[in-house]
Amino acid sequence: MTAGTICRTTAAKSAKSRIVAVGAIAVAGTLLLTGCGDQTDKKEGGGDKVVSAPLSDELPANVRNKGVIKVGSDIAYPPVEFKDKDGKTVGIDPDIADALGKQLGVRFEFDNGTFDTLLGGLRSKRYDIAMSAMTDTKNRQEGIDEETGKKVGTGVDFVDYFTAGVSIYTKKGDDQGIKTWADLCGKKIVVQRGTVSHDMAKAESKKCKGGKKIAIESFDNDQQAQTRLRSGGADAGSSDFPVAAYAVKTSGGGKDFQLVGDQVEAAPYGIAVSKNNPKLRDAIKMALDAIIANGQYEKIIKEWGVDAGAVKEAKINGGK
Repeated sequence: MTAGTICRTTAAKSAKSRIVAVGAIAVAGTLLLTGCGDQTDKKEGGGDKVVSAPLSDELPANVRNKGVIKVGSDIAYPPVEFKDKDGKTVGIDPDIADALGKQLGVRFEFDNGTFDTLLGGLRSKRYDIAMSAMTDTKNRQEGIDEETGKKVGTGVDFVDYFTAGVSIYTKKGDDQGIKTWADLCGKKIVVQRGTVSHDMAKAESKKCKGGKKIAIESFDNDQQAQTRLRSGGADAGSSDFPVAAYAVKTSGGGKDFQLVGDQVEAAPYGIAVSKNNPKLRDAIKMALDAIIANGQYEKIIKEWGVDAGAVKEAKINGGK
């Protein structure tokens, strides 16, 4: 889709970035900021009864003993993950991570990084997981670069928790006839580097006829791309639907941008985990299934107005 603290706080080609087949996004003004603290062992209602996290024993011993899951995330992707006016990390992913932490008895600590470096940070063990509106794809599972088709590292496993699609947006009142990706030939688009939008722009440019390629300018984060478009430095921008819709709704009080055409390439967001850590992967899947079953997941998704992208169950490596 973003270092403050919300239970997970300080900073988590086909791109894969981030996406959501969401109908319409009405981002709630009220944020779900639940307190964190000791989630493994606490007293219920201030009494003497001790309530343990139900899935704590499912975690690898080293993670359980540490009490923390380090999350690599690009915390500049509202409404999926971003900093609020007080510098706290908020959004869909932080709220879901908080709920997962209560099931597992650990804190999710978000570490901010640029999106295209997150999987490398996971491989180098800087992070335990990457959670950043990252699209689950076969190439990522196998460690293959989408553009070159070459092996670039060890693949990862994904625990899929949401579904999203990609959208195009332009300056409000100036769509220049852009309705589809093919309409971008001969024009300039701004995107976040390493995302599905970036990959789609490169792929579409190769299809353009008559020498009218798509000029692509990529940035470390989506907000930089939006600034470029807002200043007139491009004809269009593209990002995951919830992010594009949020920008349309909030930037300039809703006066800066407009969505054009339909969202495409709906695919699952996944929490990335090292293939060398299947016990952590499976524990996260169990925790996700638990919050889906108890209604916490639905509450979070509805709070952010993106319930059309909700999943009914957690899946491992469901991306194509």
